[in-house]
Amino acid sequence: MTGQKHTEDLDWLEAELADTLDEDYELEMSEPALSLEIRKIYDKAHPPSLDRKDYLRKLLHLQSELIKMHDWVRYTGEKVVVIFEGRDSAGKGGVIKRITQRLNPRVCRTVALPAPSERERSQWYFQRYVPHLPAGGEIVLFDRSWYNRAGVERVMGFAREDQVEQFFEDVPDFERMLVRSGIRVIKYWFSITDEEQQLRFLMRIHDPLKQWKLSPMDLQSRVRWEAYTKAKEEMLARTNIPEAPWYIVPGNDKKRARLNCIDHLLSMIPYEPVPQEEVTLPDRYYNPQYERSVLPEELYVPSKY
Repeated sequence: MTGQKHTEDLDWLEAELADTLDEDYELEMSEPALSLEIRKIYDKAHPPSLDRKDYLRKLLHLQSELIKMHDWVRYTGEKVVVIFEGRDSAGKGGVIKRITQRLNPRVCRTVALPAPSERERSQWYFQRYVPHLPAGGEIVLFDRSWYNRAGVERVMGFAREDQVEQFFEDVPDFERMLVRSGIRVIKYWFSITDEEQQLRFLMRIHDPLKQWKLSPMDLQSRVRWEAYTKAKEEMLARTNIPEAPWYIVPGNDKKRARLNCIDHLLSMIPYEPVPQEEVTLPDRYYNPQYERSVLPEELYVPSKY
């Protein structure tokens, strides 16, 4: 039976690989549609990455494991928080997209909060994050998190130094409370080099499909690279606690960063196979008296493609 299951898994993997190649080409449209000169510079700065088919085969295998993990979380009522931090353009969004791609959004959801409102700025700092924490059977991925205070808010002057110091004193206790309440807290920092960020920003500037990702704040992050580096180093040193340690993902190679991060995330959660209800398609009921009405042509979306 085990051999038959292994064969079925391989057949599924090959079928998914065929379907996913086209899908991945569409996803990669969100990777820069670069001018030829920028592409030459980018290719010269990077050693050859994984072959597309090899990368997708590995990604699909990991995504099949993510489905098993997500089923286990839902079945056992576990609560998981995964924090993704890093410099702008470090690849956080790409990894999150691949994690959630095949999962039930009711079980695994992404939280990416905008800048705080006036009312939120007057609240306890962690208050606006608390409503987004998982209930039993849920996984929450924070695309940036409460660590904004130690990063962008500190470097850009949106938080006073006494507020930053208070954050550093509070955050270990806050995360220990989360862990004591039964939430698994996993924290990733995506690390890229100065040169790599510059290239990625240039690619965004020259790509009309990605220009929306560049905000004035992103451009300021280039100017203040060293200030962000110092802030990051202090953040990692002061918030790397045994109950919720930091894990650094080297991000210069996007494909390897995605695979390595997902593989590590799976290793952090002790998931096991869970009972699955057998799904059978019920017979459709046919009413011989029913005639389907003809709808007006103007209700239909035009078939242009």
